[in-house]
Amino acid sequence: MKRIAMFIAFHGFRDEEYLEPKKVLEAAGHKVTTVSTSKGEARGRFGAAAQVDRTVNEIAPADYDALTLVGGPGALEHLDKPEIHELFRGAMEAGKLIGSICISPVVLAHAGLLKGRRVTCFPDGAEEVRRAGGEYTGKDLETDGKLITASGPAPARKYGEALVEALK
Repeated sequence: MKRIAMFIAFHGFRDEEYLEPKKVLEAAGHKVTTVSTSKGEARGRFGAAAQVDRTVNEIAPADYDALTLVGGPGALEHLDKPEIHELFRGAMEAGKLIGSICISPVVLAHAGLLKGRRVTCFPDGAEEVRRAGGEYTGKDLETDGKLITASGPAPARKYGEALVEALK
């Protein structure tokens, strides 16, 4: 069993990008911890409720095998913060698996983690990825070593399966 921290916006995460990969990861026997900027019940764009297990300042990359970012309209507002950049930098330095879907690879771009990496994301984020030195591919799913990115809700299940495969 591997431990995965899934970071979601407290308001406005994209429902399928959280629920689908979580379901796939849990079905494979992994433990998913839901992380956000506040405790309590987070709300998805379309009304999904998610119980927040830990706040951002309560986790350490060393305690997890993978750190992932969920997209959605609230992602940049809630997750594009220095303390989250720091956690993902630490995770990448420690060789952990990093997952990011939809607009959330922009958070990794702002953390300085995409230089020379093949990345996909929601098309609105392509310019930020390029500016950060990443190679935007525009594919549904992209794997570059221990970095897995997906373009949005459509490949959410495939993204979850790619995370499971990479955790083997």
